[in-house]
Amino acid sequence: MLLYMSNSAREPQSTPLHSVSVAGAVVRDDGRLLAIRRADNGTWELPGGVLELTETPEAGVAREVLEETGIHVEVDELTGVYKNTTRGIVALVFRCKPSGGTERTSDESTAVDWLTPAEVEERMAEVYAIRLLDAVDGSGPHVRSHDGRHLLGTSA
Repeated sequence: MLLYMSNSAREPQSTPLHSVSVAGAVVRDDGRLLAIRRADNGTWELPGGVLELTETPEAGVAREVLEETGIHVEVDELTGVYKNTTRGIVALVFRCKPSGGTERTSDESTAVDWLTPAEVEERMAEVYAIRLLDAVDGSGPHVRSHDGRHLLGTSA
């Protein structure tokens, strides 16, 4: 017989709420990486966004990259899992190959550009640059946490 035990005698437990996002580390044959300048805050990041409830991570990546940049992609492999401990966001980053389309901005992006790894480091905050750089280093998938500004340790 299975008995249900109530937690009513203990402290109430809070249920952590997390948002899952996906992002595409789109790498061209010449090694340049696709990046957007976000419309809401002007920062450079890789294209991505919140995973919808009914879609697979791979479908979400392809959708987000197309919506924000006009570029169609083939999703290759998971290269990293990143958690923003302040905002409760878990981001899954996938390396992708461009497969068509034309660069364009959207309601979410004011610029779309193909950057070298050095330009990624110059233009992006560390917590976003590392996602693109991890995707091309070939030693992932990486698992990292940050507080929105700084990495909180690393692992490969």
